[in-house]
Amino acid sequence: MVKHGKKYIEASKKVNPATAYQPQEAVGLVKKVAPAKFDETVELHLRMGLDPRNAAQQVRGVALLPHGLGKRVRVLVFAQGEAERVAQGAGADYVGGEDLIKKIEEGWVDFDTAIAIPEMMGKVGKLGKILGRKGLMPNPKSGTVVPMNDLPRVIEDARKGRVEYKLDRTAIIHVPLGKVSFDEKMLMENLTAVMEAVVKAKPTGAKGQYVKSAYITTTMGPGIKLDLSSALALNAS
Repeated sequence: MVKHGKKYIEASKKVNPATAYQPQEAVGLVKKVAPAKFDETVELHLRMGLDPRNAAQQVRGVALLPHGLGKRVRVLVFAQGEAERVAQGAGADYVGGEDLIKKIEEGWVDFDTAIAIPEMMGKVGKLGKILGRKGLMPNPKSGTVVPMNDLPRVIEDARKGRVEYKLDRTAIIHVPLGKVSFDEKMLMENLTAVMEAVVKAKPTGAKGQYVKSAYITTTMGPGIKLDLSSALALNAS
């Protein structure tokens, strides 16, 4: 059994585990019960009614958070030739081909998102074991393998707060929403963007209840259950 510290236990007393909170109320509460002294990340956890082993029930996509994640995103682009110059001009932090691949093979992974042009994937593919474990592998399904002309847009999206989500092996989706220091409006708008994206990404092979439960929490704080129908109905328009 996990043992929690005094701060966590005190924070937990403010959350009723039997209550499904309205999203706005939950966002206000999550800011109050963050026990750590540092600026904790606010997270969304969705338990899905999907079978991770079924290819027709996979969920993977991208959500653009209106207010980002509260940190500077370091962008790496695998490109060469004219595409390399385009990526550099669009403000990517690291751009290259074989040089970057070798550097990563040697253990360097000091970046937050990786993008590649299709022509580079034959070489980048060998980094699958390294980047895949860290969720950094470029993938067409997540919109990180794009033609040269799309590089400026994708790099800009990454800077703004582009977050990837996908179904894990336990049928849960974990997504960061921002920082505890964000005001409630910012967190609500980021939450809405993620919920909209996940709802729209429902696979055709899904059967039964698509989303079974939704919780928000912070890095060190207790989980707060969301009223599921209200969370699924969130819409930015």
